[in-house]
Amino acid sequence: MGELTNPDSSPAQRPEEIRADELRSELRRHEHLYYVLDAPEIDDAEYDALMDELKRIEAAHPELLTPDSPTQRVGGKPAEGFKKVRHSRPMLSLDNAYSVEELADWDRRVRELAGLLPVEYVAEFKMDGLSVALRYEPTAGGGSRLTTAITRGDGQTGEDVTSNIRTIRSVPLIISTDQLKKASLPQAFEVRGEAVMPEAAFLRLNEEREQQGLPAAVNPRNAAAGTLRTLEPKIVANRRLDFYAYFLLVKGEFWQQGQRATLDALDSLGFRVNPLRKLAGSVEQMMNFTNHTEAERATLGYEIDGVVFKVDSHATQQRLGYTGRAPRWAIAYKFTAKSGITQVNAITVQVGRTGKLTPVAELTPVFIGGTTVSRATLHNADFIERLGLLLGDWVRVERGGDVIPKVVEVIADSEHPRGTKPFQFPTECPECKSAVVRVEGEVDYRCVNADCPAKLRESLLHFGRRGVMNIEGLGEAVVQQLLDNGLVHSVADLYKLTEEQLTGLERFAEKSARSLIEEINRSKKAGLARVLMGLGIRFVGERTAELLAQEFGSIEALAAASAPELERVEEVGPRISQAILEFFADKENRDLVKRLADAGVNMTAEKKQRSAQLAGLTFVLTGMLPTLTREEAKAKIEAAGGKTAGSVSRKTSYVVAGEEAGSKLDKAHQLKVSVIDEAGLLALLEGPSANG
Repeated sequence: MGELTNPDSSPAQRPEEIRADELRSELRRHEHLYYVLDAPEIDDAEYDALMDELKRIEAAHPELLTPDSPTQRVGGKPAEGFKKVRHSRPMLSLDNAYSVEELADWDRRVRELAGLLPVEYVAEFKMDGLSVALRYEPTAGGGSRLTTAITRGDGQTGEDVTSNIRTIRSVPLIISTDQLKKASLPQAFEVRGEAVMPEAAFLRLNEEREQQGLPAAVNPRNAAAGTLRTLEPKIVANRRLDFYAYFLLVKGEFWQQGQRATLDALDSLGFRVNPLRKLAGSVEQMMNFTNHTEAERATLGYEIDGVVFKVDSHATQQRLGYTGRAPRWAIAYKFTAKSGITQVNAITVQVGRTGKLTPVAELTPVFIGGTTVSRATLHNADFIERLGLLLGDWVRVERGGDVIPKVVEVIADSEHPRGTKPFQFPTECPECKSAVVRVEGEVDYRCVNADCPAKLRESLLHFGRRGVMNIEGLGEAVVQQLLDNGLVHSVADLYKLTEEQLTGLERFAEKSARSLIEEINRSKKAGLARVLMGLGIRFVGERTAELLAQEFGSIEALAAASAPELERVEEVGPRISQAILEFFADKENRDLVKRLADAGVNMTAEKKQRSAQLAGLTFVLTGMLPTLTREEAKAKIEAAGGKTAGSVSRKTSYVVAGEEAGSKLDKAHQLKVSVIDEAGLLALLEGPSANG
């Protein structure tokens, strides 16, 4: 390989210190060539020889050992599992498009909201792995060092998996000063991307599991997620995960240079960035990229399940803003669902936490999109009737991305004869044998027994899920044991559990029992929005729960609210308000809330401070305002007690119109709704009560 030299080394350095620095620099260069660029210059034996030499020097001179040395990628396991860490800004999910029409609708909305600002998209692969945030902090020498790696978790809080991420060779442990200058970055920044398991590593993993008599891993995504949650970094290192970077944050904000420059900067920092990215200025160009990518996906060597389109300009991104769960400036176009043909052997019925009965097709196992599918949802009785499904029929089953496998059609031809026996929906609950009812106007059958064990089981599982109360370790097996042993009769009973009770259960050692109790106690701090989701009030999802929490500030205030007061909250209509009123009218539900409060569960939130200036008024925004972004205008209206809507109706009080106002302005004129500009809105906000 030739002699290694370091022209910048100080004469004061000892020979072994100089050699250690040379070896670290050279090993990092070869790691980047091999794991990021796929262009190795030396073979494994030569690389191992360099690594062994560095290990010998560091062993003989421990004072020369540095945390970012290539020899330190695989460290000790976390002392007490993975601690929870809050994200610098939420890791949101993406909205999806499944057709060119849906993509075109999204493009149209983006351009309407962007006004005169530039709209051009960066097209990237949608990696099918586990989202991770990497934090880099300054080093004394002017560079940056990886300090923390956090999984997505529930989007707000993830798990610290730094010891495992360090084992991934395509993740730089240290960034040099020169690299930071080239990318024009400060020393402190955050990188977000996807940890994936390449197909070759996945096949090797399953070969090893087969030899050990273990069941095969279902797919690379699940295998990658399971690997990162392994408490033994040596196992993680052996499984050869990879990391692809796609976001860059500085001081908790997306980098102001835009998405295309972000990917170029990540590339110059030494991260693996997918080279097959492209700019697209139209729906036609986006679909060309999508079609080409879908045709080539089998040759990539790793799983992707679609294409992501992101608005390139940071200024345009800021103008577009966010919904409650996703950025408006990005969308995932999901590939056509993968399908297979198999036979329906039976239909079983599951009971959910609300008592809803869902029919499930029990299938002859079929391999679809990297996963063996043996069950698929049939939604409800009407769906079965529309399909004309009979027991014994051959059906086409689709599986796309995270979507639960579903039956989409009955196959009837010479090779696939029809079944003979129709399915009869049960008249009693399969779990508790109580009566099953179907409310007029609804498609679902429900169990009416408030004490149905299936409803309690599903309620407990829902309560502990990520995004709800986030109780790690409260899975199906644990919940079933708690029920079988009579330890819980409602979600409030979780907070009465003790370590002694848990250690008496199967597979519960003292450490795992303590860990679950700590998780349950930690969930007490989740806050009002999470509790509302955990209570399972019909139609109250994540976004609605957040809005209700901000409006009322406490569970007591929400429980005392009237229908008109509830419907003043954004996105709450008569159906949702009625569901909330019915929930709190039930004595058992009120008792449950009291028991949670007595257990110390926090059911408060920071109340959004509002004035009554615009109380009772509804505004629709259209076009580009001179100084306010649409999000800023919306925030001002809501802070003053007003509501914003997405469409114009006779109930609209004012349409606020800016430049390039669209069809909403025409509709306002048609319905004779008052139209004002930004100055008019500010006058309403600053003047006497607009309702006066």
